[in-house]
Amino acid sequence: MSYLFRPKSYKPILNLQQTELGITKIKDFFQANLSAELRLRRVTAPLFVLRGTGLNDDLNGTERAVNFPIMDMGDVRAEVVHSLAKWKRVTLADYEIENGYGIYTDMNAIRADEELGNIHSLYVDQWDWERVMTAEERNVDFLKSIVRRIYATLLRTEYLVSESFADIKPVLPPDITFIHAEELRQMYPDKTPKERETEFARKHKAVFIMGIGGPLGDGKKHDGRAPDYDDWTTPGEDGLQGLNGDIILWNPVLEIAFEISSMGIRVDKEALLRQLALEGKEDRKELYFHKRLLEGSLPLSVGGGIGQSRLCMFFLRKAHIGEIQASIWPEDMRDECRKLDIHLI
Repeated sequence: MSYLFRPKSYKPILNLQQTELGITKIKDFFQANLSAELRLRRVTAPLFVLRGTGLNDDLNGTERAVNFPIMDMGDVRAEVVHSLAKWKRVTLADYEIENGYGIYTDMNAIRADEELGNIHSLYVDQWDWERVMTAEERNVDFLKSIVRRIYATLLRTEYLVSESFADIKPVLPPDITFIHAEELRQMYPDKTPKERETEFARKHKAVFIMGIGGPLGDGKKHDGRAPDYDDWTTPGEDGLQGLNGDIILWNPVLEIAFEISSMGIRVDKEALLRQLALEGKEDRKELYFHKRLLEGSLPLSVGGGIGQSRLCMFFLRKAHIGEIQASIWPEDMRDECRKLDIHLI
């Protein structure tokens, strides 16, 4: 079901030509700075992978991957990627990337089961990145250090945009605020996870919510995560402490908590076995990706995805992701957007 949020008194700051210029500036600047900040090398990535390898990201486990038969391979089926969460880790191994260095790529995907609206589209574009790390770095402090470096890149990008377009003023705070999903639940026990995100992001403007994927104190998850890439069950002093999370910004146009990145320290052998058992997915141990991880031929890593269109949407103060990217929208949504001065590409 599609859903259109109607912002109050919306008027685009930039026209179509200025918007396209802004998109180019942001994408070129951000990826160059992210690469330098985290020591990432650009690599070429696939649009699709073979079904049954375990390489595709299954997101929350319910989304259907777009797939098609390959005529010249006996109609074996390929799947359009949802993201490159697991493919990147295999690439780190195959390219023999050294510790402290990593890769990034432009990831393009089709997600046919998305609920279309202001921030969700059939078309997904993001910077997928992955970095080799050591066993000693598999802790919350290291995760936070990576998040802060990404956030520093966001601040520099915001400054570039504000210098390029005088009517766009900076809104991000100097520092990002960290909180665990369980702390957030205890802070707002009567609210849903999304309502908690909204209240906390409204107050702090830039936040990183950790520990997403596992059950919280009430037995419910803050949000779903696949069991075979992020480590969301690392044992800690107070039980399971997740080594992953989401970067969320307060969107001043839509007045919502606005996720721009999902990331985390990836599972090692023990975490993979633990999470597959918790999710009843132990049959995945026989898939290509999982076999390589269990046999020890994949490096320890940290990684994530950063939404390109979402980032541009935020920095250019747009009300709809369709003002940034060309996609397909219900005709009634297009009609309503015209009335609201929202120009869908």
